[in-house]
Amino acid sequence: MAQSFAAVGFAPPDCEFLFLDNAAGNRFDAYAGYNIFLRAARGAYVILCHQDVRLLSDGRDRLDAVIAELDSLDTRWGLFGNAGGLRSGNLAIRISVYDEEVTQGGPFPVACQTLDENFIVVRAAANLAASTDLHGFHLYGTDLCLVASILGYTAYIVDFHLRHESRGVIDDVFVRAAAGLVDKYARTMRPAFVTTSCTKLVITPSAFLNRTINTRAGLRFVMFAARVANGALRWIGARRPRTGPAEPPGQSRRHHGTS
Repeated sequence: MAQSFAAVGFAPPDCEFLFLDNAAGNRFDAYAGYNIFLRAARGAYVILCHQDVRLLSDGRDRLDAVIAELDSLDTRWGLFGNAGGLRSGNLAIRISVYDEEVTQGGPFPVACQTLDENFIVVRAAANLAASTDLHGFHLYGTDLCLVASILGYTAYIVDFHLRHESRGVIDDVFVRAAAGLVDKYARTMRPAFVTTSCTKLVITPSAFLNRTINTRAGLRFVMFAARVANGALRWIGARRPRTGPAEPPGQSRRHHGTS
């Protein structure tokens, strides 16, 4: 991998190669390892890639041209790659898998929702990081894109052609990683009632509800509804019959303790 990068212009003094050694065991998973890279890298752009990618004819000059194109297109871009998912539900791909060249979903660059992990370029100034409460070797590209979106940055799929010497595997480990990612963002993106030092905010998935509720009248209604709901729950709790064995008539409770 490193030799193929060096052969097409990625070389000192303005390029560095960072690696983590898992030869003796998986001391670092992708989430933790890539966060180490993102903190330690000194360049303006950080390439996160699999060790089984090989650069072909597209090299340093081509990557510089892609970056310049994105700079002119969208000053808020935070990361890009060569394959991923679009908000439409379709895929965009510009890659060779072994000797099979795949081009789908152009013209490039195209804004995307997720990125495949084989090759991702992160803009250092975006200060992105992978989640610290997710683990493993799957879907960290998706996580980085979601984090970038929350921070106000965009992701793109670009025309930077390379060869990936793997087709990937969807197994039980991948399924568990997907469930973990879903659970994490279900917690992160759930509707919320937020109290600040100077106001209250209601956050929902609906832009219409957000605009309607977050007014003086809307917040008064929400607070009134919350008081009614709390009162109803207390009334239901008070009316709920007690459970447990009944005491014989005339027998008082005894309190037992230890000394």
